[in-house]
Amino acid sequence: MKGLQQKWKAPEQARISWFLIRWTILAIPLAILVGSLVAFFLWSLEEVTNIRLQSPWLLAFLPAAGVLIYFMYDLAGKRTEKGNNLILDEIHEPSTGVPLRLAPLVLIATLITHLFGGSAGREGTAVQMGGSLADALAKPFRLGQEDRKTLLLCGMAAGFGAVFGTPVTGALFAVEVLFLGQILHTALLPCLIASLLADIACQFWGVGHVSYSILSEAITLTAPENWWNSGMLLVKVIILGACAGLVSACFSILTNQVKHISNMLIPRPWLIPIAGGLLVIGLSMIPGNQDYLGLGVWNADPSVVTISSAFSTGGAQPFSWAWKLLFTAITIGMGFKGGEVTPLFFIGATLGNVLAVWMGAPIDLMAGLGFIAVFAAATNTPIACTIMGIELFGGEHFLFFAIACFTAYYFSGHTGIYSSQRSLLPKTGKFLKKIEEEP
Repeated sequence: MKGLQQKWKAPEQARISWFLIRWTILAIPLAILVGSLVAFFLWSLEEVTNIRLQSPWLLAFLPAAGVLIYFMYDLAGKRTEKGNNLILDEIHEPSTGVPLRLAPLVLIATLITHLFGGSAGREGTAVQMGGSLADALAKPFRLGQEDRKTLLLCGMAAGFGAVFGTPVTGALFAVEVLFLGQILHTALLPCLIASLLADIACQFWGVGHVSYSILSEAITLTAPENWWNSGMLLVKVIILGACAGLVSACFSILTNQVKHISNMLIPRPWLIPIAGGLLVIGLSMIPGNQDYLGLGVWNADPSVVTISSAFSTGGAQPFSWAWKLLFTAITIGMGFKGGEVTPLFFIGATLGNVLAVWMGAPIDLMAGLGFIAVFAAATNTPIACTIMGIELFGGEHFLFFAIACFTAYYFSGHTGIYSSQRSLLPKTGKFLKKIEEEP
């Protein structure tokens, strides 16, 4: 009788099924909107990149473009200036929300940056558009605070997954980037649903992604006949991972220092992008070309250093990674928009190319490892970036992907490109010590 009086609860699997159905329903409109907007963004970005490549003189107007971007954001409100960090802050501590105007604002500002030669990326734009649209949908859906946070994460995942064509990575990135030392598993499946559907929506519009390939034969580390070769390659991959982490730390520190020093030395904020534009123009004259402007993903001229060229012999100069690091730190640190991830791909791929030549390792493999490892270190998301390696390059070198990303993650220290990423545990020591102290 006592058992009959207890409140009946639905089986756990039934509650989980309803959870999945509900979040699929919530994710569909968000994914369609984000995927379609990302498709338009990628198409527009390709168009403005082609215009810039055909008209190199547009670089002369980069300072004026920077002023225009400054006043656009000033008119829209200072909160929009925080970009990706605004979305992370809203998830950590909900406030007034992510304004819907952020989506068109960051899209236009990013296109302006690329049209006139700023060295920036595209991930920041896609993630911010996803977060902005997600928060706009949270109100008519009448979501509570926790569900609103989950929907914001879904927006981030959808933007990331669609812009790079990596839906699993998009989901993992969203739940891994919030905290250093913890993954938010409760939002994992909703993020995967949103990211996958957004990628499908983006592809529906016929927008493709640049493909990369690692053609070097995979080496089985555990096979006795491969112990020497695999052991030597393993050492080289670890060295690459360590270098990727250190370079990532340099990028994060330099970008922050550029921002801090420019704010300290330049009295009027609208003059900062003018100074940044002039610096980019001046620096572009030192290498004598415009290889390090814009996205750097591809170029019709085979002599130009790009991410794609870094996967082949002679595809990068000894200091290509350093030049791209400097150009991007100035561009982002002095007020231009677009994000840092694609330039980090460029930095990593060219660094891998250079190290491969120096150490006598497969160039395409080392370029691919550098590609994901620098990104893993800069965002403190080694798991997401390991999976990105599989989605972009295939699974044959999975173990090397993990080793490079995890090593880079540790060697970057406690630096990162997102100031709103919260550190719950240091990368070494504290957790193990806590366990040892328990009775």
